[in-house]
Amino acid sequence: MGSACAVTSTANAINASFDPALPHDFARDIAPVAGLARIPLVLVVNNDLPVTSVADFIAYAKANPGKMSIASSGIGTSLHLSGELFKSLAGVQFTHVPHRGSAPGLTDVMSGQIHGMFDNVTSSFELVRAGKLRALGVTTRERSEILPDVPSIADTLAGYETSSFYGVGAPHDTPREIVDLLNREIAAALSDAEIKSRIAGLGAVPLHGNANAFGCMLTAETERWRKVVELSGIKKE
Repeated sequence: MGSACAVTSTANAINASFDPALPHDFARDIAPVAGLARIPLVLVVNNDLPVTSVADFIAYAKANPGKMSIASSGIGTSLHLSGELFKSLAGVQFTHVPHRGSAPGLTDVMSGQIHGMFDNVTSSFELVRAGKLRALGVTTRERSEILPDVPSIADTLAGYETSSFYGVGAPHDTPREIVDLLNREIAAALSDAEIKSRIAGLGAVPLHGNANAFGCMLTAETERWRKVVELSGIKKE
């Protein structure tokens, strides 16, 4: 058998189409083991921006074409591409400003140097709760339990949906009995009350299901992000 298991994430699903020069095929070379958690993203803006909803944000962007700026944690990330999908569906334009991670981007939004950002709720919900940022909408169809008063962007922008995820994969030649054993052990851990509480406290949603279910999810996520990458027209340099 090959090397040990590794965490898989949204980055793998995105890079499968964003970076065609990768030396491996994500879908072919991995044996899906189990999902860990799905993380909604949230559109946050500077408190001085005169918008209080997704509809306001779209209207403001259309009234100020090309003048809006949106931060991200880097080109080709789920944060970046969530903004690109929003631009396409809403028919608006804003300048993408990549940062070296989420925290610097959030800092620039809070200071007013950048207007807004699509960020994982796990790293931004405390800033929203503290009133340092204004949350306009979450990127999942369902509201986030940690930000229950923030509506889904899809309520305003039909068809919009993104999220981040984490899971576990093994080398493609891993015996099925090993994959199933690992899946059961991970499922048992995710069922532990303390772990469930910890995941929920971060704003993430535990993923459940067998290895086949996780494999189907990986296929769906890879296809979802392939479409967004194509829509954005962005290519790996």
